[in-house]
Amino acid sequence: MTVFLKSIGDIKFPFLGLLLREYRMKRQVSLFSRAVAALLTLILYVGTVAAQETPRTADGHPDLTGFWHAGAMGFRGFENEDGDIVLNLEGRDNSLTNFETDFAVLERSKANKPMYKPEYWDRIQDLDWNGLALDPVFGCKPASIPRVGPPHKIVQTPTEIIFMYDTRNINAYRIIPMDGREHLDIQVNDTTWMGYSVGRWEGDTLVVDSVGFNDESWLGWMGYIHSWDMTVTERIRREGNTLYWEATVDDTMLLEPWTVDPIQRQLNEDPDAFFFGDTGCEERDADRIVDPTVRG
Repeated sequence: MTVFLKSIGDIKFPFLGLLLREYRMKRQVSLFSRAVAALLTLILYVGTVAAQETPRTADGHPDLTGFWHAGAMGFRGFENEDGDIVLNLEGRDNSLTNFETDFAVLERSKANKPMYKPEYWDRIQDLDWNGLALDPVFGCKPASIPRVGPPHKIVQTPTEIIFMYDTRNINAYRIIPMDGREHLDIQVNDTTWMGYSVGRWEGDTLVVDSVGFNDESWLGWMGYIHSWDMTVTERIRREGNTLYWEATVDDTMLLEPWTVDPIQRQLNEDPDAFFFGDTGCEERDADRIVDPTVRG
């Protein structure tokens, strides 16, 4: 039929022949475009799958080694003519200047909070109200865990895993044995800022149990305190280039174990990535801090 129409078009209707030839060319271009699109889709799919594949060590465990940096945060203020340290509360421009107060507001709005036994409620409320004056971090003390969050850098070996933290107060690190050992009694009864940790694998999840904390650190920004009996269990897994971290706190001051809000971080693939380094924490004279928004 096509040949017949073509013949007619070429002989008696030249315009019809041109239309038929244009139709065939467009149809060929359309088929070619679809084939190219399908090929590109397949290439992108394969590339995405490859990019998301979780690297593993020789022993088959996920390789957590990498730079999982989320950026630096800080606190800023200035001294007025009366010698008070005044927090800059204006602007709300996501600058470091407003970080402390703004973050405290966000923390208060969260539904996920540790539930304390009734005998501790008054103390927690007082610490909440005077948090800026009493927060140990303002005295250049370590944030401790779980407050410090997931590590910014991980170095993994078959026998131990090293967590490194690039914080505003101190560049801390933790060496976590992976040889199946248990906590020693002397570690359980010791009082440290970062605790003593041991790790194990549960499938593809790294589980880190920590004991031996002092009672000076806080669990969060709102004066969430704890006792010497606190234990912390962290669970970390890697999926592709994403690190997932969560931590559960168990303590005699709490009505029940409390799991902090999970945090995830992306792998920093920049070969020139580095820690900001110890900037020399400036210890704050808490009695001179003026913050009318929080303290009234």
